[in-house]
Amino acid sequence: MKNKFFSSGFTLIEILIVVALLGALAIGLMATLDPFQQLRKGTDSTRRSLANDIYRAFISYQATKGAFPWSVDLATTAGDDASMTTADTGYIDMLVDNGELKSNFVASAGTHLGKLNITSTATAGVYDLNVCYLPESKSFINDPSAIYNIDGTDGTTCVANGGGSDTCYICIK
Repeated sequence: MKNKFFSSGFTLIEILIVVALLGALAIGLMATLDPFQQLRKGTDSTRRSLANDIYRAFISYQATKGAFPWSVDLATTAGDDASMTTADTGYIDMLVDNGELKSNFVASAGTHLGKLNITSTATAGVYDLNVCYLPESKSFINDPSAIYNIDGTDGTTCVANGGGSDTCYICIK
């Protein structure tokens, strides 16, 4: 004979409590990880890597050729505009042709290249090369090296004492 009061399985209330607890844990985990912030962090890491690659390639080119590919100050220039990749003065193309960058560098950099700002100014015949980018993730914005203006000049006024600002650039110098 079956007992009406004791049956195997879970009651609806028990299942709802477990589902509610799992939902609360999932919401807490999503708030902690913040997937959009993680994507921005990955983007910033890619840009930092590209900035390092370009900076090192220009320095290597200068060491090999005895000069940078430009002969006048290089104003703030996005990495993918005509003066850097497609014109007769395509400096990044010169780096590729000279073997300082891989042949597929521009294609693999994609849209990130346009987010890099490259400047070079001469003081007493010595060029100061800067490859800068504007960070997007909170951790990169608050990075202690995010203290430059777009052209690589000292931008300590752009940094609030308690952390970074959305107008402070990270520069490879």
